[in-house]
Amino acid sequence: MKLVSFDAMRTCGLAGISHVKPEHAHMHIQTILQADCLLFPPYWQVNTLYYGLKKKVFPSISTYHLGHDKVEMTRAVQLLWPRQMPETSIQCNSEQSYAWVLDHFEFPFVAKAVKDSMGNGVWLIKDLKQWRHYAAAHDVFYVQEYLPIECDMRLVVIGCRVVAAYWRRKAPGAFHSNVAKNGLVDPSPIPDEAVSLVEEMAVRLDIDHAGFDLAQVGDRFYFFEFNRLFGTAGLKKMGVSTAQLINAYLSA
Repeated sequence: MKLVSFDAMRTCGLAGISHVKPEHAHMHIQTILQADCLLFPPYWQVNTLYYGLKKKVFPSISTYHLGHDKVEMTRAVQLLWPRQMPETSIQCNSEQSYAWVLDHFEFPFVAKAVKDSMGNGVWLIKDLKQWRHYAAAHDVFYVQEYLPIECDMRLVVIGCRVVAAYWRRKAPGAFHSNVAKNGLVDPSPIPDEAVSLVEEMAVRLDIDHAGFDLAQVGDRFYFFEFNRLFGTAGLKKMGVSTAQLINAYLSA
């Protein structure tokens, strides 16, 4: 199987793979055309490779498109799994939307940037001053109910199945549980129901490489987001190699 990678760091450890810098793709067109699969092209390039050159890409085109920003993935999950979404409002920035949020959400609530990861672009809005600050900086309001949790779950999907999962526990006094923001990795078993939910989402939406973030409140599981390019610090602590898992999936 001929593979071409556009991200050497993500595919380190894969044998027999060619590497091409995205900005030099035009200089390696024959190598690209002869490849069976193109791995981790940047988002700005994936449409040309997939629709223009008709090449198979990994992660899947659905993973790219739905994972491009929080609005795309939220709309899909709200439609297909409404019970698994925290109460969420997505609106263009306007005086009417500003007032609507204050009428429908009590402090504290969560506000997010449409595109970000590793816990960046996620704020706990505790008062009117913080809401004004967020509103002044964003063209789109992404507002979500605050869930009173001390930890959440990271479930890693490769090939539409969960290959690793762990709890992320907040550092004392922290709002974020992300490992990149000093969240603690807890390898205690994840509930089977959470694994089944994520695999159902992955299969239904054709998501074959992502880190899904879920929370549990009582017996209910809530979806926060998935990240196409997820961090691997938690996986390394668990001794999990994504390269080997990707190779097994692509070779199947």
